[in-house]
Amino acid sequence: MLVQDRPVLGGNSSSEVRLWVLGATSHMGNNNRWAREGGVIDEILVENMWRNPEGNPVIFDAIVLEFTKREPNITLLLNTAVHELVMKNATTIAQVKGYNSQNQTSYLIQAPLFVDASGDGILGFLAGAEFRMGAEAASEFGEGMAPSEPEHKLLGHSLYFYSRDTGRPVKYVPPAFALQDITRIPRYRDFQVSDSGCRLWWLEYGGDLDTVGETEEIKWELWSVAYGVWNYIKNSGEFPEAENLTLEWMGTIPGKRESRRFVGDIMLTQNHIVNQTQFEDAVSYGGWAIDLHPSEGVFSAEPGCTQWHSKGVYQIPYRTLYSRNINNLFLAGRIISATHIAFGSTRVMATCANSAQAVGLAAVMCIREHLLPRVITEPARLKELQQRLLERGQFIPGVRYEGAYDLARKAEVSASSTLRLRELPSSGELGTSDRPYALLLPVNAGPMPHIALQARVLRDTTVEAELWDSEREGNTTPDRLLNKLKVVVHAGECVQVPLHFNVDLSESAHVFVVLPPVDGVTFYMSKAMAPGLLTLSQKMNAAVAKSLVQTPPEGAGIDSFAFWLPERRPAARNLAVTFDPPLAVYGPANVINGFARPWCGANAWAPAANDANPQLNLNWEMPVDLHEIDITFDTDFDHPMESVLLTHSERVMPGCITAFRVTTAEGNVLTEVQEHHQTRWHFKLAEHVTTTGISIQVLAHGEAPPAIFNVTCR
Repeated sequence: MLVQDRPVLGGNSSSEVRLWVLGATSHMGNNNRWAREGGVIDEILVENMWRNPEGNPVIFDAIVLEFTKREPNITLLLNTAVHELVMKNATTIAQVKGYNSQNQTSYLIQAPLFVDASGDGILGFLAGAEFRMGAEAASEFGEGMAPSEPEHKLLGHSLYFYSRDTGRPVKYVPPAFALQDITRIPRYRDFQVSDSGCRLWWLEYGGDLDTVGETEEIKWELWSVAYGVWNYIKNSGEFPEAENLTLEWMGTIPGKRESRRFVGDIMLTQNHIVNQTQFEDAVSYGGWAIDLHPSEGVFSAEPGCTQWHSKGVYQIPYRTLYSRNINNLFLAGRIISATHIAFGSTRVMATCANSAQAVGLAAVMCIREHLLPRVITEPARLKELQQRLLERGQFIPGVRYEGAYDLARKAEVSASSTLRLRELPSSGELGTSDRPYALLLPVNAGPMPHIALQARVLRDTTVEAELWDSEREGNTTPDRLLNKLKVVVHAGECVQVPLHFNVDLSESAHVFVVLPPVDGVTFYMSKAMAPGLLTLSQKMNAAVAKSLVQTPPEGAGIDSFAFWLPERRPAARNLAVTFDPPLAVYGPANVINGFARPWCGANAWAPAANDANPQLNLNWEMPVDLHEIDITFDTDFDHPMESVLLTHSERVMPGCITAFRVTTAEGNVLTEVQEHHQTRWHFKLAEHVTTTGISIQVLAHGEAPPAIFNVTCR
């Protein structure tokens, strides 16, 4: 049973608030590559991209409702507020009471397990679960970014609005409660007519107040601010371009960032995030910056946020996802067990969703064996939870899917062909000459391939190039220099720039070929793409640039490092390059190696470009009985897929196989799928099939090489 006190699902991502869903991979800027969350939240975001590339929040509402409504095991109660509960004893919840004001019905809900994902933690609060509000002192957990003494200061609420061009002049008369003195907002000159929706995230207030008990007062102040801002834009005379604009929509409930945080058997801290601590009970991960805001919000003279990024994603342990003192209460969403500083990262919605899926599967295991949440921490059960999550599309950094009962892991895997990447041919388009570029390449252990780039060179000069990798497995931050070169080039329109680094790599990994800018040298770009390969450039997001370049607080433990963001221009996305020998990283055995996305390598099978009928084969020495097949496709896990406001040029990711057929070795067609666009395809046979093999035949795909990351058979 899912109980929600609003008329729609989605919380801050719903049409009532309209905040985009973000997580470990973000348009805001970080070095986390291929880090978009998997599992259920991935299904929702990919579906939203296909149906709703315009970012319409009302359509996103309908998608989330559809995903929930189609599940036969979910009873959904909307508009139902939990207000009371009955305890079986001091540590166990027995019943929860809710009331729906629309149908004037009271509900009494009884269950062996409860999950509080309410944001404010209403269930945990009523049950007496241990919680915290405000920032811990630095000394409690050794957090260099925490204050010297505990303090109440919280992240506040935000409220947004949308405008619309009517094509004719529109007069605006503000309500009497609108803020009159816009100079009370120290950054009022930062307002732009083009700002709307969650681009106005910094219209924030309430961090100095009780963000639960005083939330209505906070809302009224935010209404005053928002209507006052629109009055300033319409009537100050500073924005003549706003003459034809009308106020299309104003938020009616604020998006709430922080209130109660509950205590589990471990609290995630700043140091766990910065050090990327490895946990035996890792079931989820985060990657958003430690993103802290001034408690005064919009009335503060400080930047709207300060963001500190670690060098890669970090694990979230299972022990943060249940209450320490209420033994049948799971924690999900932003209320999980984390310090105020760590909460600055874990609070974003895709991270919350990823952890909540772990809670859901843990609850399944508890129900099956009549267990309480803490019992799942036993090593054998914990490993089962991890493997079941991975089997269902979740990603846990550094944890490999082993597939103990997976028949695919016992098969011989072959293919009609395998991509050996010789080049990304030039499109004729030139890149930007004033910032560094980098090729992020998946390479095998052994000699680094020779690389040749193409450039327009205005005068004889020297090009410098550097080869970097990451100190920590799985990171894609260039922080370890392997070699550097200087190459003399002569003036010309299309000049080959050979890069021979003469480096032997001890293991398969991603490496960076970094190209500092050189006056008079501009590199050619390519439209071609390949799995697990990106061209990056150093650039800053203007919204957070000031905070990103600040010096971290003493003891923060976060190094200063450059931000490398992907090229996403529709015309050309990569540097034009040739490889000698070709990159041989796309073999068919990748589909059973346990990683279903790029991680220390490409981890995908891709066919040769000239293969007219690509086919992946799994064969067994003896006949097997098949009941289910899962295939993981390439939906570009580096694409953050913001759910609202931002528009997207693609409905289906370029490397996704859009039509395919699955047949048995005996020639029987098990299924043929058209108009496919999802990451994971799950097929349950009506009756088991006995066969010595299956083939997955690629019938159609996008502009990038078709790729398959994982195949599971049961």
